[in-house]
Formats: sequence, C-alpha cells, structure tokens
Amino acid sequence: MYGVNILGELERLVLSQSTGNRLVKIAGTIREVTPSHYRVTGLSRFVKLGDQVGFEANDKVHTGEVVRIDPDGLTIKPFNGRIEAKIGTPAFVVSNNGLSPDQGWKGRVINALGEPLDGQGPLPAGAVPMHQDAEPPSAMTRARVHKPLQTGVKAIDLFTPICQGQRIGIFAGSGVGKSTLLTMLARCEGFDTIVVALVGERGREVREFLEGAIQASLHKAVLVVSTGDESPMMRRQAPRTAISVAEYFRDRGDSVLLIVDSVTRYAHAARDVALAAGEPAVARGYTPSVFSDLPRLLERAGPGEEGKGSITGIFSVLIDGDDHNDPVADNIRGTLDGHIVLDRSIADQGRYPAINVLGSISRLADHVWTREQKELVRRLRGMIARYEDTRDLRMMGGYQAGADQELDQAVVLVPKIYEALRQDPSSPLSRDAFMDLAQMLKP
Repeated sequence: MYGVNILGELERLVLSQSTGNRLVKIAGTIREVTPSHYRVTGLSRFVKLGDQVGFEANDKVHTGEVVRIDPDGLTIKPFNGRIEAKIGTPAFVVSNNGLSPDQGWKGRVINALGEPLDGQGPLPAGAVPMHQDAEPPSAMTRARVHKPLQTGVKAIDLFTPICQGQRIGIFAGSGVGKSTLLTMLARCEGFDTIVVALVGERGREVREFLEGAIQASLHKAVLVVSTGDESPMMRRQAPRTAISVAEYFRDRGDSVLLIVDSVTRYAHAARDVALAAGEPAVARGYTPSVFSDLPRLLERAGPGEEGKGSITGIFSVLIDGDDHNDPVADNIRGTLDGHIVLDRSIADQGRYPAINVLGSISRLADHVWTREQKELVRRLRGMIARYEDTRDLRMMGGYQAGADQELDQAVVLVPKIYEALRQDPSSPLSRDAFMDLAQMLKP
C-alpha cells in the first residue's frame, strides 16, 4: 500500500488546453521509480493491460505500457530506455490508435512504434488500422501451403526446400553466420513485399543491411529496427510491429517475405517485461508468459485466408551457449514448419553457409521434391551421414580403400558435395540447385 486515498486519486482531474478546447484527462500520480519500471496510482480502474500511460518531462511526453494492474496502482514499462519519471509527477492515459500501414511505407525504415527513422518525413497513414496483437487467421479458413519457393541458396533448395507461406527457423549460436544467411535469403525473388525486423541487433548492421543485402529490393521493403541499446519494450514491440505491417500487405493479396532477426532477443525482452510485472521465472529465468507469447507471435505468419496473400516467415533463433535444447529454442522449433541448423564446427572448417544438412528439416519438403528428387536427397543424406560417422576412424588410419564400397563412394563424393554447397552473399543465386550439384559431381 502507498498510503494514498485511492478514491481521491481516481476522481482527480487534470485540465489541459488543446486547440482552444478544454480537454479532460483522468490522471494518476507516479509513486515509485525503479531502474526497469515505475508505478502509478489513481488509474487502476481506467486502463487495461497493454494500454499506454505517459507523463510530461522536458517538454516531451514519455510513454510506457501497462504490464500489471492491481488495486494499489499500475506497473508501467517505459518505451524509452532512460526513465525520466519523478515521484509525484502526474501520469495520464495516452491514446494509442495502433498502426495504419500504407503502400507508401515501402522503402522506409521505422522503429518499433511505427515512427520513421530514415529522415524522409512522416509516414502516410493508411485507411485500415492494424492491431499489434491481432489474432492469426482461423485454422479452418487458412489456405493450404503448397507453392514451392526458390531461395537461390543451394543447401536450402536441395535439403530443406521452402514453400510460400511456410515458417522456418534458422538456429545458430553467435558468430556462425546466421545474419549472413538471412542477407542471402533477403535477395530471394518472387515476393511482392519484404518486411524485415532487426531486433536487438548492432546499430552498425542496420545500414549494412539497408545498403547491401536489401538495396536492390528496397522499393518493396519495410524495415523495422530496434537495436540492442533500446529498451526491452522496444525490442519486444518490434517483431509485433513488423508482423502487423506484413499482415496489412497480406490482406491486400501480396505474397510477403517476413524476416525476423532474432526471435530469441524478442524472448529476452518479453522475459524482462514479465519479470518487471512480477511473474515468477520457471525455466532458465524465463517466465510462463514467454512460452505462450512465442507461439502467438509465430502463428500470425503463414498463409492467409483463402483468396488473400501469405506471409513466408524466416526467423533466426540465437542458441544461447550453443545449447539446442535451450527452452526457448525448443519451444520455437516445435512451433515452426521446419528448422535450418548452422553448426559451429562447419563454420570452423570455413564452409559457408554452415548448414548442417543432417540436422536440418523442412516439414513441407514433400510439396517441393519430385519422387526422383526425394530419393536422391535420401541417398545424399545417407552418404553424408556415413562420411561424418567415420571421420574419426579415417583420421586414425582405420580406413582402407576397397573394404567398403559405399564408404569409398562417400569419401570421393562428399567433399565435392560440400564444395558445391559453398556460397556467400557475393555469389549469384542458384537457379537450379540440383543441376548445379550435378555439374560439380561430374568426373
């Protein structure tokens, strides 16, 4: 308890002037300030979770989101990383009309709140507001996923092919080439709109991505940026904003490519917010709400309703400590339609992209492969598995040519396969991965 007259706080009104009219705002009072949040009394009966509350400081309105409501007051997580709140400052509800994307947003860079960052003036407002916590389309009205997608990355098109409307994750530890692979996938053709969310990334990477990987497609791209130095609220909001923008274009009938780098940093931010709201930690510091927020976010990508467009989602997942059984990675892997695993040992050999073809899977590959291609990939996987399983034996000199015909074939062909799969962002996109592999395997 804060020793205040709650009823009196509820009834207290602050009058403000705006364009000659007297506007009445219901206001509360800031009663507690911590490094991560602040508490407001007097507004508990007038708000709901997710509403925005603000206060004035230095001739500017500083806003935050309501993350907890109790009879004694509200817990507010600010969008600004630096808390300017002071004890006794009036706080009031801020109207939040959500996002109103428009075709004019293509080619623009925005922050997690939908505000422009590129210095090109204000964003045009669309006619249809999009809720940033919208529900995914109903399971019974969603279109089926079956149209193959050519990424141009040979290792993916061969072993983990993707369909339009599919959601796939790129799982990797730090420094293994996850962001580089995403830049290659951003060059993928066949999409009307590209939406990219850079969540918790380094500030220098924003211009590199903008002026490098996506420059040729910038005219049809929307970039949502929340760098690592921003508050957890902004990092938590950025993927939701990106998906809301993608949903707008999907509902217009567009085929949308959505890239989120990375979902793990969204989970970290959601954990920080939940801990500030008083939730207990249940698994490696993560709170229960994180494991319900992740599927709700990821399910919004995918095919739209029949007759509308689709959102092909590519989500990078940062593996903490290279532990692929990390609870967040495990939760995401079970939600998506496939996963591409990047292996540090492969990167250490200088093979990029460092895709572990044996540990990667696409649950919709059967919609892409012909019967002959499926059989070929099965044989290639078996050959690679045999080659890798006998690596230590061969290193110790225990292998003798001629003793095992299948192993002899693997020893000859697998290094050529690995060489054929090499690509970097400067390499041209592959038009036919099977044909390229056949050319490399010719004697």
